[in-house]
Amino acid sequence: MRFDYVVVGGGTAGCVVAARLAEREECSVALLEAGPEDDLPEVSMPAALGLLFKTHVDWDFDTDPEPQLGSRCAYLPRGRMLGGSSSINGMVYIRGNRADFDEWEELGCDGWGYADVLPYFRRSEDNERGQDEYHGVGGPLAVSDSRSGYAITEAWLEAAIGAGLVPNPDFNGASQVGVGRFQLNQRNGERSSASRAFLDPVRGGPNLTVMTDAHALRLRFEGRRARGVEIVHHGEVSVIEADCEIIVCAGAYQSPQLLMLSGLGPAAQLRALGFQVLEDLPVGENLLDHPMVMMSYVSRLPGLFSGFTAESQRLYERERRGPLTTNVAEAGGFVSTRSGLAGPDIQFHASVAAAKHGGMTVLESDGHSFGPNLAKPSSRGQVTLRSPMPTAKPRIVHNFLATEEDRATMLEGVRLALEIAEQPALRDIRVSVYSAPASPSDADIVDFVRQSAQTDFHAAGTCAMGSVLDPRLRVLGVEGLRVADASVMPTIVRGNTAAATIMIGEKAADLIADDWTVTAPPDRATAV
Repeated sequence: MRFDYVVVGGGTAGCVVAARLAEREECSVALLEAGPEDDLPEVSMPAALGLLFKTHVDWDFDTDPEPQLGSRCAYLPRGRMLGGSSSINGMVYIRGNRADFDEWEELGCDGWGYADVLPYFRRSEDNERGQDEYHGVGGPLAVSDSRSGYAITEAWLEAAIGAGLVPNPDFNGASQVGVGRFQLNQRNGERSSASRAFLDPVRGGPNLTVMTDAHALRLRFEGRRARGVEIVHHGEVSVIEADCEIIVCAGAYQSPQLLMLSGLGPAAQLRALGFQVLEDLPVGENLLDHPMVMMSYVSRLPGLFSGFTAESQRLYERERRGPLTTNVAEAGGFVSTRSGLAGPDIQFHASVAAAKHGGMTVLESDGHSFGPNLAKPSSRGQVTLRSPMPTAKPRIVHNFLATEEDRATMLEGVRLALEIAEQPALRDIRVSVYSAPASPSDADIVDFVRQSAQTDFHAAGTCAMGSVLDPRLRVLGVEGLRVADASVMPTIVRGNTAAATIMIGEKAADLIADDWTVTAPPDRATAV
């Protein structure tokens, strides 16, 4: 099978890239997704997101033992179906801070400053609040306010403001600082994933082929030009060929894995596994994420546990409103723990469920959780190959909290969380503590962090612009190959990464289209 463009990975960015390229009638596009269709009812119902963890639609990764977390292995859920992690995530719509994108530009990523990327955010967006200088309407991606009605979220916001944080109604507007309710990728109370938003409207067109259950094994090259993707599809191995370009959108764990399986990566590591090295690049290095600590309390106010009722189900089916529309982490905010920073260094999430162990142990009673993550961590991890087998899961070490700076910032973030917990709005509704530091002392906070810190599900940076890619997302040293997903971020954005990943997909599609006359076969290059 032969196409102009082959997009590997039907996740958050891949759906955007494939859909935008398919809007150009002159080119043919194939989208390869290792998982199935995203047609499970739990994908659509926001409150059911946790039911998808550790199922056949979750890659179900784990880190290797993390040195600063008592050698614990952290669970890393990743979506394995159309829409990727946008089909199982918490739907929080946060773009990042203006300073994040300006930093990319300062690092040499021309065209990625805030002024350059803001039009892409606005183009993709259909915000129910309407259009202004920061927001757009009419785009594929629904952005909505919560319609769940949990009073416990309002109690947390009252407590956070009581602890000195300022209210902020729009984290994607003029300022990111403060606390408030998150806007969500939902439309009429249902999830608006990248697949539902971008891919569904163009499926069925003559120039787009979507292949599910198509696991990419390696890339094929002619000399130094990428020409095909070797896949296993329903048990059969075949090659999907690309006349113009291959765009890898497999995510921050699997994009580097696929490149390394194809001879692109750290030479010594690849040779040790028997691979011929095509290009020596720092693929898999610079792994970034937002390490998070959540404290949980039993509460007198209703939470997610009591939200799953027959009455709530009827309300959801009838009006797409009520408790089952919750994204669980409904509110939060951003704060700086010290002066002189370019932007906040702590982000809070406040959840309507009490849980611990990375969300795998959920309290069978009403409660709530909240806590900080490091919005701009200085620690770096790495993704490497576990074996030469292309179906083996990659080896992942995030190196959470490896630097003294990160440990000190997390200490201050947890200390502020404890202060919020003692505000009357939360103290008066508390029944008991489910999971929290034994005391506000440094030693007890450090011990709690070591036992409970986890990922915030925001992996990024492993095929970074400036070291693995040029600013047009082309892999250095070879031709016909780009990467477009969260792995391209040279530094991580402050906030949940899905919106920025969609922006990357939008911009990537424009960059690819701009190069049509260069990459297309000579007899078709002028047919624009």
